Amino acid sequence: MTDTQAAGTTATAPAADREPLLKVTGLTRHFPIRGGLLQRQTGAVRAVDGIDFTVNAGETLGVVGESGCGKSTMGRLVTRLDEPTGGTVEFEGTDITHLGVGAMRPLRRDIQMIFQDPYSSLNPRHTVGTIVSAPFKLQNATPEGGIKKAVQDLLELCGLSPEHYNRYPHEFSGGQRQRIGIARALALRPKMIVADEPVSALDVSIQAQVVNLLDDLQKELGLTYLIIAHDLSVVRHVSDRVAVMYLGKIVEIADRDSLYRNPRHPYTTALMSAVPVPDPRRRQRSGRERILLKGDVPSPINPPSGCRFRTRCWKAQDVCASQEPPLATLATGHQVACHFPEGTEGNEGNGRRSPESTEAEPAA
Repeated sequence: MTDTQAAGTTATAPAADREPLLKVTGLTRHFPIRGGLLQRQTGAVRAVDGIDFTVNAGETLGVVGESGCGKSTMGRLVTRLDEPTGGTVEFEGTDITHLGVGAMRPLRRDIQMIFQDPYSSLNPRHTVGTIVSAPFKLQNATPEGGIKKAVQDLLELCGLSPEHYNRYPHEFSGGQRQRIGIARALALRPKMIVADEPVSALDVSIQAQVVNLLDDLQKELGLTYLIIAHDLSVVRHVSDRVAVMYLGKIVEIADRDSLYRNPRHPYTTALMSAVPVPDPRRRQRSGRERILLKGDVPSPINPPSGCRFRTRCWKAQDVCASQEPPLATLATGHQVACHFPEGTEGNEGNGRRSPESTEAEPAA
């Protein structure tokens, strides 16, 4: 037993009783649309439109949804690479929503980001040593043993050779470049990493290697992850909990196994039905039908009133158009923003689609 465990019950307290590492409340980001001679604002793109979630220390929260639903914008808001329109972002109990550059600089040690495209996120004119050592220089930090040794240790930790120190990004494959990006994010030993589509630009054969690397690093360094992805299989492998976004809103949050086994929001059900099952007999035994959504995703400039999914939902009723459903907690533990969640009394079996429905492409 460790000293921490022997000291009291804090180490064994359930996650729900601990202060979350990250707490997001009512977060919004509206991009103004301007037109006319005077460039007056004529509207706004509601990229993120009031979302709430928490991330506990040591866990991985996966965020999934269709392209354009606001996932990446949310990640940039959380890391303060973009200024929110409203709401709050708290890190370790401190409100960082509107901190200036100077006040935010010390917190950059604790919150880092891994970007989606390893080809554009690395400066082609800089060597790997310069790229990975940049956080040390920006924070005026001198690691024990010197910067060069620290960078070489980071490269080795991420599955690269210390000899790569003097090479340039163009000399590496996509998977190796992403490992360089991961090494840069780890330089200051952050507490939390926001990974925006960390494997979507990589070959399928390389994705598993990078995902396993992130998993190993979390266990070794005690990291907390917020992983944004559209690949449901990746999210299922790495996440403890999963949040599902649709048109700037979070529609469901649940622990990984519960969400994949028994989704409660109709949109989540549609996403899960799009996951391919190689064995037809297994799909038949599961009893899950392929759900064909009708219509297209509405515009974030003028989203539907009430529930934003109602224009494509087979359960939509009058109340869905007049009242926006809150993100409420069900008895199962799922947080669901729906007036008629799946599996509740009187709604069993309503997941069947009508023949005239046309297939949309959930980004899964």
